[in-house]
Amino acid sequence: MPYIPHTASDISEMLEVCGVKNLDELWLKTGAPPPCGAIALPKGKSEFEVIQHIKKLGQLNSTRLVSFLGGGYYDHIIPASVNAITSRSEFYTAYTPYQPEASQGTLQALFEYQSAICRLTGMDVSNASLYDGGTGLFEAMMMAVRITSKREAVISKSVSPIFREMIRCYSKNLDVSLIEADENGTGSNPDGICAAISDKTACVIVQYPNFFGTPDDWTEPLKSIQSKGVLSICSAYPIALGLLKTPGEMGFDIVTGEGQSLGIPLSFGGPYLGFMAVREKYMRKMPGRIIGMAKDIKGNDCFTLTLQTREQHIRRENATSNICTNESLCAIAAIAYLSSVGKNGFAKIAELCHSKANFLAQELNKINAVSLANDIFFNEFTLNLPCDASELISKMIDKGYAAGFPPGRYYPDRKHQLLVAVTEKRTKEEMKNFANAMEAVLWN
Repeated sequence: MPYIPHTASDISEMLEVCGVKNLDELWLKTGAPPPCGAIALPKGKSEFEVIQHIKKLGQLNSTRLVSFLGGGYYDHIIPASVNAITSRSEFYTAYTPYQPEASQGTLQALFEYQSAICRLTGMDVSNASLYDGGTGLFEAMMMAVRITSKREAVISKSVSPIFREMIRCYSKNLDVSLIEADENGTGSNPDGICAAISDKTACVIVQYPNFFGTPDDWTEPLKSIQSKGVLSICSAYPIALGLLKTPGEMGFDIVTGEGQSLGIPLSFGGPYLGFMAVREKYMRKMPGRIIGMAKDIKGNDCFTLTLQTREQHIRRENATSNICTNESLCAIAAIAYLSSVGKNGFAKIAELCHSKANFLAQELNKINAVSLANDIFFNEFTLNLPCDASELISKMIDKGYAAGFPPGRYYPDRKHQLLVAVTEKRTKEEMKNFANAMEAVLWN
């Protein structure tokens, strides 16, 4: 039975108040377009025909471009096992596991995810995920504010401009000051960051590798930063940690990052995964929830929500978090991905990303008036171009390539630069054809 709350007498009474006789007259009086008449629907189709039709419509969404686009979100290979695991109803319909005796599978999967994030980052404790990389970085900043009772954060301009805009948005109505330290070419300028620190500074925020693709070594700068009683926060690209020194080895206090590259498709922008890991001494100041291992009355290993932050615990500005969103299914996708590729496979993926990026960089560097802006990079590098990068990107789309990201969109002095990313997915043939296509666009 349809839910129509108004009876005929109710409608008559309302029409009388409006001064009209019927609904058609009401529509005319409001000036709104009249309700549409009967819709001419096509004849019904069989299940098979409907599926084929939907597939054809879906293909219209795919431009089938070969992607060299990065900027924090990357086109990696995803093992088929990841989708097979996350498609299980036990995972994709699960709610918050408050009742541990009924949620051991989800709890164990998230415990393993936390363990993997700790090993990946070189940190002591991980939570069970956050909303995404940008909000995770904001959460880390507010965590530092709570720990130090200071209200200022120094953030490098080589941190993703998308993440910085998110932090500015969340901080707009808070008593927190953001000090942005200029980048140095494609480097993060540790000296400039140290110079910006004052006695009001709660933390410094950097990215590794930074937005331009440069993996700065923060080992020595962190000693100076931390000697001033300032916490250090790193937003890390997880795949790079399969090859580079970990944030934990360098001495960071808090590590966050975007986990999309860990088995999560680009999906037109989400849902994605924020990860966070910290030093053990800061564990109780961390937002989100932590899954712990315990023993049941028979001595068997079991899992439970050891620490948790939820909406009903919020105390306005004193809350551990005012976002309180985790991404359990995406976190399970991440641990499924890491388990599928394994320790050696993960390191191999990182090596492939780095070596293929070096190959493409050399090919592009041969093009007249094109040069590399980075001395060192992982899988993403910045090119100097003889033209506006946005114009080149538009022309390369016609050639079948998503050529990269134009930093000039956020950095006015970098309009002639292009950020190019390479993953293990790209073949040697694709990269050579890409370089030839770019040369043709620039000089033909």
